[in-house]
Amino acid sequence: MKNGEVALVTIQPEYAFGLTKSAQDLAVVPANSTVHYEVELVSFVKDKESWDTNTQEKLETAGKKKEEGNALFKAGKHERASKRYEKAVRFVEYDSTFSDEEKQRAKVLKITCNLNDAACKLKLKDYKQAEKLCTKVLDLDSRNVKALYRRAQAYIQLVDLDLSELDIKKALEIDPDNRDVKLEYKVLKQKVREYNKKNAQFYGNIFAKMNKQEPVPMTIDSKA
Repeated sequence: MKNGEVALVTIQPEYAFGLTKSAQDLAVVPANSTVHYEVELVSFVKDKESWDTNTQEKLETAGKKKEEGNALFKAGKHERASKRYEKAVRFVEYDSTFSDEEKQRAKVLKITCNLNDAACKLKLKDYKQAEKLCTKVLDLDSRNVKALYRRAQAYIQLVDLDLSELDIKKALEIDPDNRDVKLEYKVLKQKVREYNKKNAQFYGNIFAKMNKQEPVPMTIDSKA
């Protein structure tokens, strides 16, 4: 759409108000209604790309995208929130032209946005990407408990139980009273018990089948 253009937007019930009646400001929308909106684009300003901004603008834009991501995350829109965090990081990822103070601010933004993005990826069940994002944070801050905790969560889902235990133990060394980490340790122990039980059953079944097989009589070559 261009500035001043008007469009008719039609929204099917499953994407509008669904099977329930909804009271809006101007009307009550009956259940299972197709909704029509007339939308006018009053104005539109395209965001600058990172290469078109100075260092101060990069930091301000990254902060703005982070806040947008936070609002989307709270609303349960994890995929859209993830994209905001990714865009925020792109604005401060390359900080060679930043002053020392600006580099510190950029570092805080990178840590926060990658951590929040990892939380989104966990919600979206993209555990490999969550692990990568937490590793990026730990490259910047090796004692970041949230990064260790979230990476441990990703490792559990990826069935890398030994790596998960290493992260949890390190997190507890740094923050022994962290309730979330302690709870995750309980989850890990339960997963280990389940994994060991499955392994025992698997090998038990193999041995049982081997024992049931009739022995093959040994023969010799009479021509030897």
